[in-house]
Amino acid sequence: MERFDFLVIGAGIAGLSAAIRLAETGAVLVVTKEELAESNTAYAQGGIAVAMGGEEDVALHLEDTMAAGDGLVNREAAAVLVTQGPRRVEELLEWGTAFDRYPKGKHEGELMRTREGAHSLSRILHANGDATGKEIAVSLLRHVREIPVIELMEWATSVDLLVEGGRVVGAMLLDGEGGLRVVRAGAVLLASGGAGQVYSDTTNPAVATGDGIAMAYRAGAAVSDMEFYQFHPTAFSEAGAPRFLLSEALRGEGAYLMNAKGERFMERYHPLLELAPRDVVARAITREGMDGPVYLDMRHVALSPSATDLQMRFPGISKFLAKYRLELGRDLIPVRPAAHYLMGGVKTDVQGRTSLPGLYAAGEAACTGVHGANRLASNSLLEGLVFGALAAETMVAETSLSELDASASVVASSGSGVTPEAATERWIKELRDLMWKYAGLLRDKDGLEQAKRGLGALGAAMPKGLTRRAVEAMNLHVVAELIVASALGREESRGAHFRNDFPLRDEVAKHSVMQEGRLEFVA
Repeated sequence: MERFDFLVIGAGIAGLSAAIRLAETGAVLVVTKEELAESNTAYAQGGIAVAMGGEEDVALHLEDTMAAGDGLVNREAAAVLVTQGPRRVEELLEWGTAFDRYPKGKHEGELMRTREGAHSLSRILHANGDATGKEIAVSLLRHVREIPVIELMEWATSVDLLVEGGRVVGAMLLDGEGGLRVVRAGAVLLASGGAGQVYSDTTNPAVATGDGIAMAYRAGAAVSDMEFYQFHPTAFSEAGAPRFLLSEALRGEGAYLMNAKGERFMERYHPLLELAPRDVVARAITREGMDGPVYLDMRHVALSPSATDLQMRFPGISKFLAKYRLELGRDLIPVRPAAHYLMGGVKTDVQGRTSLPGLYAAGEAACTGVHGANRLASNSLLEGLVFGALAAETMVAETSLSELDASASVVASSGSGVTPEAATERWIKELRDLMWKYAGLLRDKDGLEQAKRGLGALGAAMPKGLTRRAVEAMNLHVVAELIVASALGREESRGAHFRNDFPLRDEVAKHSVMQEGRLEFVA
């Protein structure tokens, strides 16, 4: 049994920003399932939205966030996000994060800003063109490695939380060699990211299996708004190719969406055209795609007299497309939606507190309500940065660092025997296909009921054994059941949740809350 003052599960922007502040008070263990650079943070292309243009910019950022969330945004949380954001980004700059700057002209040396969907101003900072998340992750890790009281543990799968007298006091981990490690801590932060792997088509990396959310729910914590899964409108769509994210910044730079007839079609769906909120664009692409492929078109951008060098502006995307002999500004790029970001998660207040003492959450694993029913583009990195720091401050203020009792219960049960790896992979594929077919972008009661029955059958055949993939299978199943139950209960269409059988929005906006098998909707 190992003891630390603070345990942080997840090494993305939320976890690392928290660890830096926790280290001012005590010893911190940060665990991550693969190498430290592998997180949803590192895959974020477009940038980080931050209102650095003064009070008017901050006020507009708040209103843009509220509008994108389709009536469900927690205004208090959104106000905290946009007002504290500039200060937190200034800290990133102090820690060496190299956001792109104008190389020449009247703005030489100033931070470059671009615009994305549903933003009223150009306020998106980016780094290395389209590798913003990676730059932030690298700079945070560089800073964290300089702090001696922070221990970093790679290749550690979090199995379950330790609970004692209704309080979370640590976690059980599976290390890279398959050995069990029990870690006790004065407070635990879940910063484990999202759950995109619950769907067959996703932009998320393989580590995004909803571990933190599932562990918290099994331990008795409340989760909220799990039906709101954002599908990014423009993932690369070619047979046999990964669903590589084609950043919304492409549309911010002027890209059109074209249907199989060669027509722009967004004017039929929203006055903001290609820069409409993501849920609107994703559904439009899905509907247009019923008659053939949908494409991203930047040919007109390349021909503009003031044309941006697209290969320089989007080096990562350009490198990926080159593998398929495609080029921005020359070719039509096939796209379709893919699961991208979970607005729901472990229910927290603005300070990161969950419903369980000793347990805190931040970033995509948490749900403060800051995104409402549909996240505003590029608010996710800012969310992790701001609320990771706030959660750390709360943990320090509320945690007693006295010696903890050695006894605690573990929620998970691995079962007897070990399911062969190939069988586990087949089981996971069946779950992901089921969720994509029946609980994806467009939903209805019959499909969701089918998903519920299918998940029941899969639950009866749950892979056994204490291996990483068996643990991930268990977690994906929990997340899938939470999504389906919440989606069945929400008999309206709002933001990223669209019911074909209930296409209208309710007059009163309510959040779904699931805890210990009970679903309720609260204002």
